[in-house]
Amino acid sequence: MGEFEFDAELWLYPGKGGWHFVTLPVEVARQIKFLAEPGKRGWGSEAVIARTGKTEWTTSIFPDKASGSFLLPVKAEVRRKERLAAGQTVRFKLSLDGD
Repeated sequence: MGEFEFDAELWLYPGKGGWHFVTLPVEVARQIKFLAEPGKRGWGSEAVIARTGKTEWTTSIFPDKASGSFLLPVKAEVRRKERLAAGQTVRFKLSLDGD
């Protein structure tokens, strides 16, 4: 299906839990919305296979009304393996997971 590569800044959600995210570039989000099957998953989420550095994981991206894009959660295990911290600009590869 669709494959995308982009750079984005890793940021820390200000609420409880210490979740880290990247906001996908708006153009990438537009392409994903075009390719995605509407209503297939809850809350407008899309299943993806994400990769940064040598680490690959399966997750979901979630729509963000404020930016008009999607948010990609970057779990602690990935941040630890790739030595990532909030504020860094990081290269990501995403593939839509058609399963």
